[in-house]
Amino acid sequence: MFNPPVIAVVDDDEDIRDALSDLLFAMGYTCHVFDRAEAFLAADAAGRFDCLITDIRMPGIGGLELLDRLKAAGSTMPVIVVTSMTDPVTRRRGLEGGAHAYLTKPVTDDTLLQSLRTALPGWEIPRSDEEGPSGS
Repeated sequence: MFNPPVIAVVDDDEDIRDALSDLLFAMGYTCHVFDRAEAFLAADAAGRFDCLITDIRMPGIGGLELLDRLKAAGSTMPVIVVTSMTDPVTRRRGLEGGAHAYLTKPVTDDTLLQSLRTALPGWEIPRSDEEGPSGS
């Protein structure tokens, strides 16, 4: 029986949150969306999420500060950054801050799913050309 990883998505853009959660649900994964990093931090009980997908530029706590807070708390949860920011300094800060991957919007389904496969090596992550575990 397939026991999917639980993925959190943090992005202030509702369209991006919806697109990411739709893709993840279609592939059979459990997904929780948050419009702000503060809401994610309030909900992040130890071990509740297996992976985080976050934007960088958001009101309040941004993605880089979120990475810093998770790292300071000792989190080992893989984080995938999906952002429109192409600045190499920001990219370097994200990766050095603990991001597993730094992807630039727009991101293809294949690119995101490949990043999930490498971020969650112990999990079965289907390719986008496969039918999801829920028969989607």
